[in-house]
Amino acid sequence: MTSRRDFLQHAAGAAAALGTLPLSAEALAAADLPPRGHQDPVDLSWINRITGKHRAVFDVPEIESGYGVWRATIWINQYHEVLGIPKADMSAVVVLRHNGIALAMQQPFWDRYGIGKRKAVLHPITQQPTDRNPVLLSSARQDIPPALDAVQLDQFIGRGGIALACALAFADCVDTIKASDQVDDAEARRRATGYLVPGVILQPSGVFAALRAQEAGCAYLRAS
Repeated sequence: MTSRRDFLQHAAGAAAALGTLPLSAEALAAADLPPRGHQDPVDLSWINRITGKHRAVFDVPEIESGYGVWRATIWINQYHEVLGIPKADMSAVVVLRHNGIALAMQQPFWDRYGIGKRKAVLHPITQQPTDRNPVLLSSARQDIPPALDAVQLDQFIGRGGIALACALAFADCVDTIKASDQVDDAEARRRATGYLVPGVILQPSGVFAALRAQEAGCAYLRAS
């Protein structure tokens, strides 16, 4: 597992070395770049689920009270209400990367490692500090009005929405567990994987996921 910090430091060093060389394909191929952060087989089956005539990928690099995730469902609802497009004709992809990776983690991870305070997260409605993952709120707990249940990440996934997560950013979650729980890399990764919101699919990086979705016909939106 390569942490995002190590990856960026290594990549910066490689880029500096490349600065003295012609930017040829051969030079790039020979660069001593680190391995991708996600070493397990990569699940690309989600690409086959992008079938709608209208396709969009929502890039979510920041927590921003969860609004980036909400915007995917809002887009579907507005296209349906305003343009009369059947929801079955729309495919939405959410990419959780950089600081936004915290949104891919279940509430017990937020509770155990103090993510709300650490990331200065604000409640999407009250704009007051919160310890809740803002994309896993529920009207049943009186977190949000019932009308906003549908925009939550778990419900988005339950309706067939595609949620992807950056493995490089996920490595920061692994590092958090490793440092806090005093466990080795393998155990920290096992625990972190167990904290992922069910249905979220790890990809080599958020950049990989966003660009692959665009190649599959998705319009791109920086959503947070």
